[in-house]
Amino acid sequence: MNVADSEIKTLLDSYKKITVYGLSNDPSKPSHYVPAYIRDKGWEVVGTYPKEHTVGEFTIYKTLKEVPKEDRKFIDVFRSSDKIPEVIDEILSLGGTEVVWLQLGISHPEAEKKAEAAGLRVVSNRCLIIEHRNYF
Repeated sequence: MNVADSEIKTLLDSYKKITVYGLSNDPSKPSHYVPAYIRDKGWEVVGTYPKEHTVGEFTIYKTLKEVPKEDRKFIDVFRSSDKIPEVIDEILSLGGTEVVWLQLGISHPEAEKKAEAAGLRVVSNRCLIIEHRNYF
């Protein structure tokens, strides 16, 4: 993680459009209710999920490649830690991303270093709801 605690509020203030990688169709899962919370707080949220769904009335794309480049600047990732290297590789291959946020319980130091070396801001093992409540 190359974003200091003191930079979290500024980071969240700087981006009002977020792509959620793995936005679930199950409202009881964090990968659904965290994006819903953030949307309700004023952020524009789109998501990726391999199966089509309309739960929560989000715009959902099957793959990250389908997400418009301007919507991929801040990517909030809900994938298991062991999948993070392939997620980072996908993000880097597509370009246009500035921030990768790995949700609470998700981290992969080697993949994070790769993203940081490519110039991305990386936050890991942090929940957007908790961080939002800390600063707003």
